[in-house]
Amino acid sequence: MKKITQIISLSFAILLITSCGKDWLELEPQGTVLETNFYQNEEEIFEALVATYDVLQWGGTDGWTMKLGLLNAASDDCYAGGSDASDQPNWVAFDNFTVDPFLGPQAGLWRKGFTGIYRANLTLEKLETVEGLSSEFKARTSAEAKFLRAFYYFDLIRYFGNIPLIDNVIPADDIYTQVQASSADIYAFIESDLNDVRNTFELPETLPSSELGRITKGAANALLAKVILYQNNESRMAEAAMIFEEVINAGIYDLEPNFADIFTNENEFGIESIFEVNYSNNQRGGWGNFGNGETEGNYDVQFFGMRDYVGPLFANGWSFCPVTEDLVAAMQNDPRMEHTIIDGNALRQEGASYTEGFQNTNFFIRKYAAFQSDRALDGEPALNWGNNVREIRLADVYLMAAEAHTRSGNDAQARTYLNRIRTRVGLQPFGGISGNDLLEAIYRERRLELATEGHRFFDLVRTGQAGVVLGSQGFTVGKNEVLPIPQTEIDITEGNLNQNSGY
Repeated sequence: MKKITQIISLSFAILLITSCGKDWLELEPQGTVLETNFYQNEEEIFEALVATYDVLQWGGTDGWTMKLGLLNAASDDCYAGGSDASDQPNWVAFDNFTVDPFLGPQAGLWRKGFTGIYRANLTLEKLETVEGLSSEFKARTSAEAKFLRAFYYFDLIRYFGNIPLIDNVIPADDIYTQVQASSADIYAFIESDLNDVRNTFELPETLPSSELGRITKGAANALLAKVILYQNNESRMAEAAMIFEEVINAGIYDLEPNFADIFTNENEFGIESIFEVNYSNNQRGGWGNFGNGETEGNYDVQFFGMRDYVGPLFANGWSFCPVTEDLVAAMQNDPRMEHTIIDGNALRQEGASYTEGFQNTNFFIRKYAAFQSDRALDGEPALNWGNNVREIRLADVYLMAAEAHTRSGNDAQARTYLNRIRTRVGLQPFGGISGNDLLEAIYRERRLELATEGHRFFDLVRTGQAGVVLGSQGFTVGKNEVLPIPQTEIDITEGNLNQNSGY
């Protein structure tokens, strides 16, 4: 395995280039090389890009900090769960909004995001210094690195609000002098990167099977439109809708005819998928190397499974993110419920058994469930689940497009897209609904269609509903929209970073 010694922005000292995912993401071990004399050709620059993708998978940073599970726990879709309240205190703190600068998942999320940004900056820097690279390789690699940098910044600004803006590889001494940029500047930077990406001719619209997992033009368009939507500027809703239309009308994506097929491992990179985070179950990882990117497995799957489960179909898990009674009630009589939620009581009636964990409701996540058929054959099975995360899929784009259209006055087009989601699962389409009623219907549909996929918390925050919906969980308006800046980061910069309000 190639190792590259790196000076890293903020509090990160050493990073390792590691293998990443399956197919094109896998690297052959070839020895140890220093960063100072490594990047000499296309193959070595490509490995820097692979390392930038690799951070997407990370779930072992400063504890168990998986984006999907944590955002589910912070929403009204799921509780934190686990064996008891002391199992993962950081998850429980995010669930009941008792996070503080020392307690919570913020250290791992901060480290993951800025590590990805550092690796993207390094890739972009080396592209400009290495001679003999083909113009096509440079253009495509630059586009992918900029997409990933934008993606990591978009996560960070939603997690923390106030973050530094670092667009180059900074000297070690500058780690301690970083200050936060304005949200407007961060969003402008994200949009600039994504506009560069979507206007890169060399970035493909589709991928051969050997390159699945890499970025396409559709992913860039979808993420840019999403970034604009999340800024809640009503004057830009038509702009967001127009970019969503580019994705919808590209002729590349379509809704899966059968909702149940979306999340099967056999249907990874299916026709509905626009951007997936790639995982692998064949890296034979164990507890000695379960950190960032070293097992290539999806830890959320193990977390979501039923604890000590004995029975058919499913595998043993750790009982995190039990589904709330509220989501179960909301999905009653919805055709998507059986493909979204596992009914533990029904399994027990059929002879299965499991141990009830913390905050047990007897309802569990099915979309990323641990199935016996998907269990890794080598290494520690708990750390080697190969289930890809569907980060952006067409149904999500349809509903964001519907929201952007109705907020810009085009209710007819909004209804069209909303009804495509409903009729796919056999629900009655809406007729003349318009205005605020239509917008609320779109928000309700987002919850049901995308339940337990990690979108709900940010949806509640950006639409101003979090105080009402999550207030009973402890959410405080004006504070819990973002996490605290990790105290270690404030300490290492000797106060150059300012703590978020309320913390």
